[in-house]
Amino acid sequence: MTYEEAMEKVNGRLRFGVKPGLERISSLLERLGNPQKRLKFVHVAGTNGKGTACTLLSSVLRESGLKTGLYTSPYVVDFRERFQVDGEMISQEELIREVELLSPIAEEFEARGETVTEFEFITALAFHWFCAKACDMVVLEVGLGGRFDATNVIDVPEAAVIMSISLDHTAVLGDTLEQIAFEKAGIIKPGGRVALYPEQGAGVTEEIRKICRERGAELTVPCMKDARELEVSLEGTDFQWKGRVFHTPFLGEHQLKNAVTVLAALEILEKRGYPLTVETVERGFEKAFIPARMELLSREPLCLLDGGHNPGCALALKDVLERFVPQRRTAVIGMLSDKDSREALRILGPLFSKIITIAPDNSRALPAEELAETAREFCPDVAAAQTCGEALALSFRDLKPEDALVVCGSFYLCSEIRESLTGKMENIRRR
Repeated sequence: MTYEEAMEKVNGRLRFGVKPGLERISSLLERLGNPQKRLKFVHVAGTNGKGTACTLLSSVLRESGLKTGLYTSPYVVDFRERFQVDGEMISQEELIREVELLSPIAEEFEARGETVTEFEFITALAFHWFCAKACDMVVLEVGLGGRFDATNVIDVPEAAVIMSISLDHTAVLGDTLEQIAFEKAGIIKPGGRVALYPEQGAGVTEEIRKICRERGAELTVPCMKDARELEVSLEGTDFQWKGRVFHTPFLGEHQLKNAVTVLAALEILEKRGYPLTVETVERGFEKAFIPARMELLSREPLCLLDGGHNPGCALALKDVLERFVPQRRTAVIGMLSDKDSREALRILGPLFSKIITIAPDNSRALPAEELAETAREFCPDVAAAQTCGEALALSFRDLKPEDALVVCGSFYLCSEIRESLTGKMENIRRR
């Protein structure tokens, strides 16, 4: 099997539409010898901030000498980003071997009418690979929700982390914050330990507290009085937490809360005997990196790449633009049709002098013209592009060195455009 054939086996699987439940993933893992039962986990759920939390946690654990697996979604540049050990992606050869092992088992299930989804398939693949690599800890990001997410097949994790909760995937998770909090809190196991993002929306913290009481789980909610923002720039955030100073390369008002939630989770792990020190936490925070998360690609002209597909992400980007990007701004935006693009444009549209819309390379992409029609309600100068090349050409047409270009919206767009955008910025710097 070639790597391309392995990817066809993965991508050809159903993504949506299967009845929720953990029966299929449990049966699949049982055929693999239940590798998840031989691993230890930090399990991370939430609407926004999961990727940042997972990146910070895995970076700190790695710096602390633990062999650390990282399972995240979505990817930005390479599908293999979703499976990492100590910062290294799974190799193409290893991925091929895992797909060759799993495919016949999944096909047996399907022969008797049990559809194995793409996410179930790659989650089982991840557990088997992490076990083969003898990881000391796996940082595990929930795919969707929590209660019925394939990752929730694990036993009690060393720590569960619930990040910021807002309205997203309402057709699946519910249309109130309390309903969504209930679904996310599905990762809380009886007798477990939970770190919760502070100052949540109405009803969220109360719902999580109630569930923790019912399940006998220990809940930690960091107090923002213990935290103080010291300096924020496009290079990141310096902050003080309980008298110590930390730096994270991520920026935005919400990043302070993301960081202290991670610190609360690390305190849980330290109490459980893991070899964490202030120095390893400091180093881990400083070295953390996520492509396309408020990623600064260029200073002149200023260029930001930011993947985020819901209103909470739009508000975070709005905060960054208003605080750090006062100049004239042009946006390239692409969204999926099942996201609240109108609300995202309502938040972001007025911040831009010009918007170029594009359909990401995905079957669920919102057509560029349809997105442009909505964008025109909030921005005076809007054009639809058919390709990434056309979108960049239109955005650079009247972009001055003192201006700013922001590429945002779907991670699928960021993945598609990042390489060519980075190259274009490097060419400008050479002039």
